[in-house]
Amino acid sequence: MKKTLKALLASLLLATSAAASAAPKGEVLVLLSSETALPLKEGKTLTSGYYLNELGVPAAALLDAGYALTIVTPKGNRPQADRGSVDPKYFGGSKQEMGRIAAVVDGLLATGEVKSLKAVLKAGPERYAGLFIPGGHAPLIDLATAPEVGTLLRHFHDSQKPTAAICHGPIALLAAQGDPNGFEQAVIAGKADGAREWIYDGYRMTIFSDEEEAVFEGSLKGDKLRYYPAQAMAQAGGKMQFVAPWQPGVVIDRELITGQNPFSDRALASAFIAALDQQQGAR
Repeated sequence: MKKTLKALLASLLLATSAAASAAPKGEVLVLLSSETALPLKEGKTLTSGYYLNELGVPAAALLDAGYALTIVTPKGNRPQADRGSVDPKYFGGSKQEMGRIAAVVDGLLATGEVKSLKAVLKAGPERYAGLFIPGGHAPLIDLATAPEVGTLLRHFHDSQKPTAAICHGPIALLAAQGDPNGFEQAVIAGKADGAREWIYDGYRMTIFSDEEEAVFEGSLKGDKLRYYPAQAMAQAGGKMQFVAPWQPGVVIDRELITGQNPFSDRALASAFIAALDQQQGAR
């Protein structure tokens, strides 16, 4: 009887230990666009979405590092990948690695797993250890001007929780100002002279560079973007920093971590995880 009781207690201790070790370090919120039609000049549009590697590579690294992920979009719908990003060149030339990352993303975006931003804010964002905003051109459609995005960013800023964004993802930071719609219209009209009450004014940051954007725009067969994101961020008050086109580049300033282009995915993931680990260790 004693041996049986000891064995039972031992198994319970092992089970408790295994459960504790399996518990996530923390939960990270991943913000993606709900939209796919990017407005261009002359009323034209371009089908866009998130870049597969910009979402999947950091997401896989975060999961491997022990963090749980929650996907959120403004509408709570499943976001769409930019078809141009489903290319082995963004995965070191490996189709196998691209398939592995695509499987991770499919799991994260499974039916019923994507939350609406309104629901996340209503429940309270306090539970999340950090915020990650992948790129692709889609964030220019809705994230840069959505009031709810501004509310979310202010929470992470005020709490000094790590906030990471890559490629075009940093454009969402413009939502955290007094008049994001007015600022965007001023940028499009070429009359922007600074964002109003922007919480990131004076921060060092990066985003897809003008040189990189010009290459992308050159692939549009004569169509033109409404504005270049790097110029908008500089006009808002960001202290922009860039590396050579298509090279990995990450800028860290206080809680903000930004990556310049798709090839910054691994470097951004490493910096973000280090910041999260440091924050979790301090608790």
